Amino acid sequence: MKSKLISIISFSVLLFSISCKKESGATTLKVKLTDAPASYDEVNVDIREVNIKTDGDSSSWVSLPTAAGIYNLLEYQDGVDTLISQAVVTGNTIKEVRLVLGSENTIKVGTEIYPLTIPSGSESGLKIKMNKTLNGGIDYLTLDFDAALSINQEISGYKLRPVIRILP
Repeated sequence: MKSKLISIISFSVLLFSISCKKESGATTLKVKLTDAPASYDEVNVDIREVNIKTDGDSSSWVSLPTAAGIYNLLEYQDGVDTLISQAVVTGNTIKEVRLVLGSENTIKVGTEIYPLTIPSGSESGLKIKMNKTLNGGIDYLTLDFDAALSINQEISGYKLRPVIRILP
């Protein structure tokens, strides 16, 4: 009788544990930034916010705690990255990421520093559509910001038209 009672209690605890994990759907998401090589001396991007949309809340953006600051993308090459945001998120899939940039974006070519203009990204942010399934526990989202493909020199100055891919 005692062993039956222990078995029932153990089974109940197991079911409770499984149901709690399934309901929470929480994942600690770590968003990292890296860059592909580029032939500039500096490419400084002023990151203010990281926002996401998940399958759990597709109608609104969720703002993640962000290590806001100016990041020289060229410091994050050849396997080097930096953590720009970390939060516990709900949902099973990230549908979209948005980087909200500030106004202190610059490019250094030789000894000269030029403003780096973002045609539409400063108002609405840089949006990246995806369909990343979260693994639960701790998961990573690495944004590979390709500075070489993202920067165009035009008559009016340097423009940033971001080319960002999600690394596995």
